[in-house]
Amino acid sequence: MIYGKKVRLRRVEREDIPTFVRWFNDPEVREFLIIYRPLSTAEEERWFEGQLEDRDSEMFAIETTDGVHIGNLGLHRINWQYRHAELGIFIGEKAYWDKGYGSDAVCALLRFAFGEMNLHRVFLRVREDNARGIRAYEKCGFRHEGRMREAIYSQGRYYDEVWMGILGRKFEGQKAPE
Repeated sequence: MIYGKKVRLRRVEREDIPTFVRWFNDPEVREFLIIYRPLSTAEEERWFEGQLEDRDSEMFAIETTDGVHIGNLGLHRINWQYRHAELGIFIGEKAYWDKGYGSDAVCALLRFAFGEMNLHRVFLRVREDNARGIRAYEKCGFRHEGRMREAIYSQGRYYDEVWMGILGRKFEGQKAPE
């Protein structure tokens, strides 16, 4: 396990699939995710099987220190030559939104990515109006690196996609968020 102050990260298990399906069938949970439509159990099972074979991805369940599974996060498209990866996260249990669990999970994963995996850079993409996500990423030291104008179509309009990144040496030198 990987430990933060409020969370622990563990590997995603097959038994988690029904929880994923419940989360992804909630439009509020999906609002800022790449997943734009409800998913079936069969689709999630296929995704899970693919994750078992994917050597360029590291997926984790986010649990509270009490063992409540509240979301997932991972490093995707890991490029071992250039030592970078893309971060993705969501908190599926809405009772845990805006309470610091997401930023704690991201910081715990960054410690693992930079300290254990020897990555140099972690980046992410976020919809411009996802204030909660942007705030959490900034707490962990991510900096705005760019913007793709009108790159995301959702709910009848286009949104900019904000690119953010952090370097290992910058993360190691910063104070941990509260």
